[in-house]
Amino acid sequence: MGAVSAVAAGAPEMALADVEQQLLARWPETRMDPTLDRVAMLLGLLGRPETAYRSIHLTGTNGKTSTARMVEALLAACGSRTGRFTSPHLESMRERISLDLHPIDVDRFVRSYQAVAEQAAVVDCASTHPVSFFEMTVAMAYQAFAAHGVDAAVVEVGMGGRWDATNVITADVAAILPVALDHTDYLGPTVEAIAAEKAGIIKAGAAAVSARQPDDVSAVLCARADAVGAELAVEGRDFAVTRRSPMASGQLLSFRGLHRQYDDVPLALHGEHQAQNAAVAIASAEAFLGGPLDVDLVRTVLGRVASPGRFEIRPGTPPVVLDAAHNPHGARALARNLAEQVSGRTIAVLAVMADKDYSAVLHELEGVVDLVVCTRNSSPRSLPADELAAQATDVFGPSRVHLAADVASGLAAARALADARPGSTDVVLVTGSVVTVGDASSGPTDG
Repeated sequence: MGAVSAVAAGAPEMALADVEQQLLARWPETRMDPTLDRVAMLLGLLGRPETAYRSIHLTGTNGKTSTARMVEALLAACGSRTGRFTSPHLESMRERISLDLHPIDVDRFVRSYQAVAEQAAVVDCASTHPVSFFEMTVAMAYQAFAAHGVDAAVVEVGMGGRWDATNVITADVAAILPVALDHTDYLGPTVEAIAAEKAGIIKAGAAAVSARQPDDVSAVLCARADAVGAELAVEGRDFAVTRRSPMASGQLLSFRGLHRQYDDVPLALHGEHQAQNAAVAIASAEAFLGGPLDVDLVRTVLGRVASPGRFEIRPGTPPVVLDAAHNPHGARALARNLAEQVSGRTIAVLAVMADKDYSAVLHELEGVVDLVVCTRNSSPRSLPADELAAQATDVFGPSRVHLAADVASGLAAARALADARPGSTDVVLVTGSVVTVGDASSGPTDG
């Protein structure tokens, strides 16, 4: 039974599983072919849905999803009808496409796939390589946004920027989160090379908003903005976090925006890096709307914003922290959060991808993690648990390293190692990859 007929027959979950299977049969999103030709042809056949709305485009090494969620929530509160595209997902592919702050429903997801798949077959026949998984999901998102009649699309780059399939849009605002080394096999061996790829989302005459960057990255972004006549706002010069006080529920912040001061703003996310992300989100929303935001609106929105899998604390005994840090830059931010938020021991469940700099991740975490349970996640790209444990033993020493077959058994082992007595301040941390966090999220984390 095809996907549409399954929906008609009242079997939406069967249709969703069928669509997910067909999407996964395409080129994986970890493969990158430096061309926009396929996705441009596909969207052309669909009638250029990406031109039906204005957009904000986000890139950077870490922080894109959290910032996209904040921008989306701010614009929605200001009265915009919103769409958001982020990747990867934690549990369901539908998480990648949001309409009016909610994941796209099964029926719309299936129908969006059917509309795109029909035209993708034409592109497949006309191209050397078939349309990839990621190109399909981008086209599905842009199609769904147009069908829903969104006013504002908030779009996260998948990898890099210049050749990323999302970059067929001409965004009104380009937001660049902190740039560091990651995906060096595709984007280049230096931060300057990576910045040049990410700067490719800055379009002629647009506004650009950049987080505070290393000097060599800033030079690349400034050169790109000058070359295309874009107006670049930079954290520290044009906007800033002016005050930050950590709290158990998140943090209390003050910001200097592009158009006004925003004082005493609660943020329901932890960490200095999330404060920086919030500053970029406010400045991006201001740039998109062309003026200041209402202060009370900002307080309300950021006070309840959520970003699943980004230092997400699940209550229990012990509590479980889910954090998708997967590279050294992300692990460094995670380590700062742990030092700030956790007074007891941290027992980490760690599973990483084999193509990541997991040695550097281990070194970043060593000072704040007391025990580490090495395992592997459900991705075929996951590093075998024994290889990770061998590397962890070199960093942590043999007495601090444990081994588990999968994330679920790793969680069980970490709980057993933690002190569960009343008054204990031990926490269990699950980290190393979005897939690792997704594996934990799909099972019980509260014991």
